Amino acid sequence: MSNMLEVRGVSKHFGSLRAVDDVTLMVAPGELRAIIGPNGAGKTTFFNLISGFFPPTTGEIVFDGEVITQLPVAARVARGMARTFQITEIFPELTVRQNVRIGVESASGLRLALWRSRADAARVEAAIDEMLTLTGLTAQADRLVGEMSHGDQRAAEIATALTLKPRLLLLDEPTAGMGEHETYQIAGLIRRLHRNSNYTIVLIEHDMRVVFNLADRICVLDQGRLLADGTPKEIADDPRVQEAYLGSAADSGQTA
Repeated sequence: MSNMLEVRGVSKHFGSLRAVDDVTLMVAPGELRAIIGPNGAGKTTFFNLISGFFPPTTGEIVFDGEVITQLPVAARVARGMARTFQITEIFPELTVRQNVRIGVESASGLRLALWRSRADAARVEAAIDEMLTLTGLTAQADRLVGEMSHGDQRAAEIATALTLKPRLLLLDEPTAGMGEHETYQIAGLIRRLHRNSNYTIVLIEHDMRVVFNLADRICVLDQGRLLADGTPKEIADDPRVQEAYLGSAADSGQTA
């Protein structure tokens, strides 16, 4: 079985700064891969390379067997790649259902349609209901997103991303800024998407409780380079990781 994602020797230089330096990563279909590392390790830059916001200085990116290194963001989305961001990217003045509707209609090519059949309208409503059910937001479908908790807003953003029917879901710090209950809520949603719906997921995350409870494998970046790549146990036992990241996080009392 071929990998869903292959990042081959990718680097990104900004002048003399090597934000990402010769990183290779393989993600199998159905895998949940976490990317961790201290602040400034190059994690978000690495995500921007995968999703097409930055072109790599060197290296190659392959998605489901196709070289996509030079493809723009929209072309990668069309091929089945979806991403969320550290700062929630949805419309706070609209309801959850309205946000999800925008995603569904855009994905189906009906967003700008002047006329649609009953069958098209029914498919749109069914797809909206499916996403609301999948993300546990049915009861809050008619709430304004801006009035919801941070955790529920993140769930709404993930629901909107899922309307694209992605084969690869990129989550950039999905629990950032959340309290205990919200973190538990979003971690549970990610677990369901992975285990029950078999989504291939790559996430950047600072909360080590989330990472070690969810990930099949963990990639550790440090100063733009790949420090370690392995199972949660292998990463937890790696002295290089403890010295560069896990140990310092524990010493400072942070959840990383």
